[in-house]
Amino acid sequence: MLVRVLSLFSLVSLLVTLAALSSYLNYRYIKLPTTIGVMLVALVGSLALILAGPYAGGFRDQVATLVGQIDFQQALLHGLLAFLLFAGSIHVNLEELGREWLTVALLAIVGTLISTAIVGALAWLVLHGLGLHIPWLHALLFGALISPTDPIAVLGIMKSVGAPRQLEIQIAGESLFNDGLGVVVFLVLLQLTGPAATLTPGSIGLLLLEEVGGAVVLGLLAGLVAYFMLKRVDNYHVELLLTLALAMGVFALADAWHLSAPIAVVVAGLFVGNQGRAFAMTEKTRVHVDTFWELVDEILNVILFLLIGLVLLVLPIERAWLIAGALAIPIVLLARWVAVAGLVLPLARFRVQARGSVTILTWGGLRGAISVALALSLPASDSRSLILTLTYCVVVFSIVVQGLTIGRVIRRVG
Repeated sequence: MLVRVLSLFSLVSLLVTLAALSSYLNYRYIKLPTTIGVMLVALVGSLALILAGPYAGGFRDQVATLVGQIDFQQALLHGLLAFLLFAGSIHVNLEELGREWLTVALLAIVGTLISTAIVGALAWLVLHGLGLHIPWLHALLFGALISPTDPIAVLGIMKSVGAPRQLEIQIAGESLFNDGLGVVVFLVLLQLTGPAATLTPGSIGLLLLEEVGGAVVLGLLAGLVAYFMLKRVDNYHVELLLTLALAMGVFALADAWHLSAPIAVVVAGLFVGNQGRAFAMTEKTRVHVDTFWELVDEILNVILFLLIGLVLLVLPIERAWLIAGALAIPIVLLARWVAVAGLVLPLARFRVQARGSVTILTWGGLRGAISVALALSLPASDSRSLILTLTYCVVVFSIVVQGLTIGRVIRRVG
């Protein structure tokens, strides 16, 4: 019997139920960090269904059909990302971020561009060596979508092992801004791959300036309006609703005006999380707002990591592509190390950096849901399935291996 198309409510209910069950199994038996444990449960379940496919009477196909109904790219890039980035930015201390602004800016901007170029070039060479020929721009697209980092699985571990606060701020700050820049670079490269691409270096620079600069201005203006509204209200229900409206409204406006929605949301979140928290909220409101956004962040990340595990069911699998995916892992790590070392080591001459910062920032630069979402958003082409496989291999290795060993790396070199 074929699975019928589920309503949006039924689909969301199914995902939340699976996320809750996976969290329970992880908490009771596996005892890993929640997001990593949930993804592993989903991965093991997906692998079991794939292996049992010929003997399960089409059950695997029915489950794959259900997973195929989830528009991962639309859900993340045009929805959940607003909540995740706002929840992350509202808890960042602007004074601490200000002390690390140069390192964060260089890693988020220059580091992302360096990583994109190195990954694109090396991936193109390796794939051609394996007989998997893809256009140069498609290799760069892979570099752009795999360069943004995701700190969710790392920051909790860093706190538990007593990592230097400086490194926590650098990793969190970089990831907040390189998501936005990575999406912008990805979209520019995607336009260049089109049949009627007319972008020139000048127009590309202007486009980046408009998308990033316009997003910063929008985020500041929206944050300022929200700040004045928060200052005139002393009711945490209303104030909490205002922060929710700010996150959703800024993201939707930026998306409609073709600005960088992630950067706009981060700027608005930083403004309200610092100015608003200090001068427009009572202690009672701060506690409720923090609790609400921490809960939103935790729930959505668990669901996203569950989805990463389930994507395996609809992933085209070919042996040559898996070999290429395995080779893509050291390429991405090498590009990350070159970008981090090339930026952090020169800075160490002028400002003291935490011990082992290059190693920890390199190994702690996990890739996550945004990379998978960008890969899934690629239009149909001969390269799409290959790029999706490369992305999935890197993301799974990053979350499972790097995420579970970052604590040991910190204790050893930090």
